[in-house]
Amino acid sequence: MNKTELIAAAAEQSGITKKDAERVINAAIDTITAALAKGDKVQLTGFGTFEVTERKARVGRDPRTREAIQIPATKVPTFKPSQALKDNVAK
Repeated sequence: MNKTELIAAAAEQSGITKKDAERVINAAIDTITAALAKGDKVQLTGFGTFEVTERKARVGRDPRTREAIQIPATKVPTFKPSQALKDNVAK
């Protein structure tokens, strides 16, 4: 399912227009993104938790030359599904 299909499904299920559903979904995505950028954790009960984790610096290999390269530390967004989501998917 892509974003357009998600918007259409949300509009149909909630009985609102696609344009309104798009605004709501975009606002939710923007809010989650802004919270993660500030370093906050976003918990959606029954769905899961979005948070930022740090990856340590490490040594990797260039696949073409097999030369060792230094990969810098970075922050990445992660998602941990709730038990309820896991249970619903496993059915």
